[in-house]
Amino acid sequence: GSTRDPTGNQDTSHPYYDVARHGILQVTGDDNYGRKLVIFSSCLMPPSHQLNHHHLLQYLMYTLDQYVESDYTVVYFHHGLRSCNKPSLHWLRNAYREFDRKYKKNLKALYVVHPTNFIRIIWNIFQPLISHKFGKKLTYVNYLSELRDHLSWDQLIIPPDVLRHDERLQAAQKGGLHPSSKTPPPRPPLPTQQFGVSLQYIAEKNQGVMIPPVMSQTVAYLKDNGLQTEGIFRRSARVQLIKDVQKLYNQGKPVMFEQYGDIHVPAVILKTFLRELPEPLLTFPLYHQIQDVVRVESSLRVTTCKHILERLPEHNYMVLKYLLCFLNMVSQQSIINKMSPSNLACVFGVNLSWPSQGSVSLTSLTPLNIFTEILIEHYHTVFSSRCPQAEVLP
Repeated sequence: GSTRDPTGNQDTSHPYYDVARHGILQVTGDDNYGRKLVIFSSCLMPPSHQLNHHHLLQYLMYTLDQYVESDYTVVYFHHGLRSCNKPSLHWLRNAYREFDRKYKKNLKALYVVHPTNFIRIIWNIFQPLISHKFGKKLTYVNYLSELRDHLSWDQLIIPPDVLRHDERLQAAQKGGLHPSSKTPPPRPPLPTQQFGVSLQYIAEKNQGVMIPPVMSQTVAYLKDNGLQTEGIFRRSARVQLIKDVQKLYNQGKPVMFEQYGDIHVPAVILKTFLRELPEPLLTFPLYHQIQDVVRVESSLRVTTCKHILERLPEHNYMVLKYLLCFLNMVSQQSIINKMSPSNLACVFGVNLSWPSQGSVSLTSLTPLNIFTEILIEHYHTVFSSRCPQAEVLP
């Protein structure tokens, strides 16, 4: 991940600074199904003599350790792996052994982008070591456009080298562009649309309700049925189910969560709704102020967070207060559900704030998670100054 702190200075205190500074590894928001996204870019690996591969392995594990308790997805950009920067087979075998079950269990998908024969050869060498279950998680992706079906495109950090390589591959295809890269023009949203439209749009189309129906319904259902579920918000749900539920909401049809028999469906739907807002709930202008929270000494942080929230537009403030009131309830049951304010912050931070350009880098995650944790843990204090007229709470 990036080792720059928010001011752009290199964070040389990072325990694996020698490896981290290359940006080989990035962790961004979620994929389309509510899972953390870990991106490995081969083209950013320096020549082998300049990189301590043992350190690289430790850095990989150090980074993944923060996320493997939840479901996660890995995108591996293979382009740019050359004989000069390629790790040895011995290293690869060690790496596979080191990544014991805890890393493999919650890995839900591994996308190998721009595979070459080298990858297929490696795969065959490792075949005896690799379980059938792990093998099923692997998807070869020949063109970046194919990733759009699986991942949230704007969450991907794609090195310029990989983009250029993809353009060359597509141009080499007979007839120019690869067919699926031509994205159809966006259709205007339905009047009943709830995903991917603004809070204002939803309010206008729903007799002025301040809390979007998809939020109030998922929260109400989870409040009644999910507070005692261990790891609530950490698990993903069946991909097709999530698509079906989104479609029902967008078409204005009733959604009955009972019939799915999976408490993680409404949990993923709530996170997906937040992530697909055109502007994050905490708005673009507040992104940098949130990032600066770590500069404030600990004893003043709660007050600082409270002041930041005072700058939110009224509508955003109401929706945020509604959500955080609920997350505070979830955290109060953490002895049973294992979701402390800190665990909830890891899940929700990236779905509440992101920059207007690009996506959240590894180093920006820390301040974002600290900020979110304070909102959950000190909910009553940070939301005490404003009491909107039409306030709604779960």
